Amino acid sequence: MSSTGDNPCRLRRHWLIRVAAFLALWTILCGAGFADLLLGTLVAFLATWTSLRLLPAGPRRLRPIALTRLVLRFLRQSVGAGFDVAWRALHPRLPLHPGFVTYPVRFAPGTTRNVFTALTSLLPGTVPAGEDRGGLVYHCLDTDQPVVSQLTAEEAALWQVFGDD
Repeated sequence: MSSTGDNPCRLRRHWLIRVAAFLALWTILCGAGFADLLLGTLVAFLATWTSLRLLPAGPRRLRPIALTRLVLRFLRQSVGAGFDVAWRALHPRLPLHPGFVTYPVRFAPGTTRNVFTALTSLLPGTVPAGEDRGGLVYHCLDTDQPVVSQLTAEEAALWQVFGDD
């Protein structure tokens, strides 16, 4: 049933968690009427089946409290960075110092590294632009900012979410 060798109870739990998450997303997007929930339940089961084929449940566990802290941190930083980018864009002298910074990411190539890259791509002012000798290359609006230390803090927060020390 699963390529990870999960026992049936564990696999059932993964199914239920994903079905509930997909159904909640469906309800948020489409509503909670009878027809919406009926179709949403079918779609949630199909999405769960597909997601478990594409991203099988592994031994890694998420830490919900750390995930909540990461989401709140991301929202706070996004708002602050958005104001900073807007201020720079509207400033008459455009105080930008664009350039590239290489960040020596600790995540091995794979899912967690991709999550880190996606997460940091959403932060205003920095965009992942490639790889160089195992590190991630970021294009930055202002290389005078402490970009590497910010990325280090984001990486540490993501390590905690996935239960790594």
